[in-house]
Amino acid sequence: MSHKRIPKRKAAIAVGGVAALGAAALMLPQANASQDGGARGGASTARTLKADDADDLAARLSKLLGDAFAGSYYDSANRQLVVNVTDVSGDDNNVIVQAKKAGAEVREVDNSTAELQAAARTLRTKATIPGTAWAVDPRTNKILVTADSTVTGTRWDRLESTVDGLGSGMATVKKSAGTFRTFVSGGDAIFGGGARCSLGFNVTAGDGSPAFLTAGHCGVAAQQWSDAQNGAPIATVDQATFPGNGDFALVKYDDPNTQAPSDVNVGGGQSVQILQATEATVGQQVFRMGSTTGLHDGQVLGLDATVNYPEGTVTGLIQTDVCAEPGDSGGSLFTQDGGAVGLTSGGSGDCTSGGETFFQPVTTALAATGATLGDAGAGGQQAGDGQQAGDGQQAGGDQQAGNDQQAGGDRIGGGQEAGAGAGDGSDAGSADGSGAADDQSGADATNGRASGTGHGSGGGNAGRSGRSGLTDTH
Repeated sequence: MSHKRIPKRKAAIAVGGVAALGAAALMLPQANASQDGGARGGASTARTLKADDADDLAARLSKLLGDAFAGSYYDSANRQLVVNVTDVSGDDNNVIVQAKKAGAEVREVDNSTAELQAAARTLRTKATIPGTAWAVDPRTNKILVTADSTVTGTRWDRLESTVDGLGSGMATVKKSAGTFRTFVSGGDAIFGGGARCSLGFNVTAGDGSPAFLTAGHCGVAAQQWSDAQNGAPIATVDQATFPGNGDFALVKYDDPNTQAPSDVNVGGGQSVQILQATEATVGQQVFRMGSTTGLHDGQVLGLDATVNYPEGTVTGLIQTDVCAEPGDSGGSLFTQDGGAVGLTSGGSGDCTSGGETFFQPVTTALAATGATLGDAGAGGQQAGDGQQAGDGQQAGGDQQAGNDQQAGGDRIGGGQEAGAGAGDGSDAGSADGSGAADDQSGADATNGRASGTGHGSGGGNAGRSGRSGLTDTH
């Protein structure tokens, strides 16, 4: 599989280049982010920013505004950072003036960060019910509480009563038609212990050995993993966290000489070069690759999400509207300019009806495991920030990357077809043992679905309830 080593059937990956991906899968319309409340001080002077730059600005303004800071989000339609502030009249609006001068759109809201965090703690204490999740939504300045189809009767009454007790304007409740479960799979398929998951990102372990990150519920399902169904093991779990403070696992390749390029296989012999780990920003456009459903995109909806799976509560996740299905757990969530954002954890719904999905932040997983990501971590030269990266191609910023394609901007690639099945149709076996390139070889450029790779829930120790996630059985 391309995450593990460069396949013989492929041409060498151009380091630093962002591959051409299907415009149909990546250029989905994006609605304007809602803005409850008005901007302070008249006309906007907010600067146009990339999502990564907006995240950096938000971090700086959080320190500048102190207790007045009540969250922020990225308005992808206008490419601006919107910063929430509570009443700062005692400061004569000085901090607001500074925030505007820094380039942000500023609006006044009712709920402070401290109040929202206190409400989330109350939910954790009184409403930790399997099938529920919550995260702060800075666009509405409320906590978005989601309940899946299993939350009924007294459990629904308990949840609703707890939310009502938080006070008016503090939280909203949304019903989901699906069931929260973990999603095993991602970019390339990996197999272990009767489960099929996906490799997230290749990394270098703290001892310098090649490794990869995947979902923690995959790591607790099996100790050894293969890149082919019923194949010989190629990697062994070193660390795994699930449930609890995250859903991530570090898996070391058994062969210390394994080539582990820092890229995401998006099908069709194409890949996206991963340059660095990056924090998620609410409102940011992100892309997910999975061995079941291929390439899909959407937006970040919330941060520091808490999800109550049947196996237990997981905290610190990213909430999105990107679809996923069984077999997608552990897979790659990334940005169009090569930022590693998350690992597919779980959610509800599918890629026909949609749903809610949750991801483990890559930055947290790297910090916890001591691993590093990027070409520097894989034995190559670090790519990014405008440095040269392989064959003299530029890999950072707005500069061109590989075949004169832009690494930044509003699109990835130049309209070539997206996704042709995970692992080029040979690495990701389906539930009946056949390769991924049979009757569905090639891609559906409209929805980015990968070929083959049968669906199913449950599998492995993490999926015995049949509701544990996007784990696929074989």
